Amino acid sequence: MRRTAVLGSAGTLIAGTLLAGAIIAPSASADGKRHSTSEARGTQIAADRAAKAGIDWTDCPADWGFAKPIQCGFVSVPVDYAKPNGRKIKIAVDRIGNTGSKKDRQGALLYNPGGPGGSGLRFPTRVTTKNPIYAKAAKAYDFVGFDPRGVGHSSPISCIDPQEFVKAPKLDPVPDSEADKRAQRKLAAEYADGCQERSGWLLPHMTTPNTARDLDVVRSALGEKKLNFLGVSYGTYLGAVYGTLFPTHVRRMVVDSVVNPSKEKIWYQANLDQDVAFQMRWNDWKKWVAANDATFHIGNTPEKVEQQWVKLRAQAKKAPLGGIVGPAELTGFFQSAPYYDSAWVPTAQTWSKYVAGDTQALVDAIAPDMSDTKGNAASENGNAVYTAVECSDAKWPTSWKKWDRDNTRLHETHPFLTWANAWMNLPCATWSSKQQTPLNVKSGKGLPPVLIVQAERDAATPYEGAVELHKRFKGSRLITEKGAGSHGVTGIANPCVNDRVDTYLLTGKTDRRDVTCAPHATPKP
Repeated sequence: MRRTAVLGSAGTLIAGTLLAGAIIAPSASADGKRHSTSEARGTQIAADRAAKAGIDWTDCPADWGFAKPIQCGFVSVPVDYAKPNGRKIKIAVDRIGNTGSKKDRQGALLYNPGGPGGSGLRFPTRVTTKNPIYAKAAKAYDFVGFDPRGVGHSSPISCIDPQEFVKAPKLDPVPDSEADKRAQRKLAAEYADGCQERSGWLLPHMTTPNTARDLDVVRSALGEKKLNFLGVSYGTYLGAVYGTLFPTHVRRMVVDSVVNPSKEKIWYQANLDQDVAFQMRWNDWKKWVAANDATFHIGNTPEKVEQQWVKLRAQAKKAPLGGIVGPAELTGFFQSAPYYDSAWVPTAQTWSKYVAGDTQALVDAIAPDMSDTKGNAASENGNAVYTAVECSDAKWPTSWKKWDRDNTRLHETHPFLTWANAWMNLPCATWSSKQQTPLNVKSGKGLPPVLIVQAERDAATPYEGAVELHKRFKGSRLITEKGAGSHGVTGIANPCVNDRVDTYLLTGKTDRRDVTCAPHATPKP
């Protein structure tokens, strides 16, 4: 999950520096409520059409930012799979061919980086940039990325004017009074209304099961008999849903940094659990900052580092830094450290400059670029999709008393992200389009072994999610990076993890038992 500041808050699950062949019939009854006979039939019709049409691969549009040899195209899918002859949208896809020989090739590997709301179109650049972690997989597979429905170049949705979305400073996410809470509730309700006004035609269909159906149609358009898939963060839930609906369509599936797929967790409780895990990882980072006080001079104990954080927030609340960086913006910036180990050093360095008297460095790192209209539109779109999918996938509490009680209690012991996360998700309390019942994730007949990879101290997707999916997907294998907490394990250099992922993708083989790996190297200043 990747989190972006909005409504005075923060939030999105995403990892990273935020096919000719026979068509196999979909599972018609994996979950009657979510994959009805009509939806299964609609998926089959769409997949058959896609297989015949294929994909018209061309050079990517210049403004997409992907140069040759990456190619781009579109796949047509129904808005509503129960009505396959009704309105259609186009899913944007891109690819780069495998780097090995024809004999080496094992098909296409599709990728989702998370969100909901993340674009996977950058996936082929892992080949063009010669990322060594993916070299062996790239020899065997075409790397295929896509924008899920509603994202980027796939009928993008919107909830608010992008320039308004990025405007700063926003309200302090931590309320001091009932008036503060009322102000945040008003913003959340207005945001939900804006989603309906700007994108209401697609909102009821912005669900994870529909995205999984889209994924199956893309598989068919690529000419692939079965799916090879790498899903990270929210992409693990997409993979879990796909594996439940289409178990016989899966060839290889790696899920990395796992969303808890329990119906009881999607999505309200999952976000509360996330607040607990973020506090844990925030505390890990404070210990590291304190241990490196000779470099950063922020505080030589975790308690002193926390005091500096509280002081910084108070200063920004009293007078936003540079007139634009308040507590909400600080939370959005600093949460990258609990998210990713790669952010530990640069976040601490920027903070260190502030403590030494250089306020501008912090402002430059955080302040929105109002001239970047394309980037701002992408940020707003990502946030809109995050909200639309999470609000549509499940029924959310409508009682403000419940939200207030749960988050007030949690904030007392886990203050870093709790209220920011609450405001991020509160539009779901007043969501006007239909909210579904989550799919009962389970391994259907024919699902091959799935490889699950998880850091033990992940903030965005707590470890228990990987354990839960492991129980539900029979025959799966779990690789645990013990003592580590970075989100998105497969993209980090750790031979114990990387070698096993390569072996699985290249041969389908897993260890006979679950594996515990030592953590990757701790960042050094």
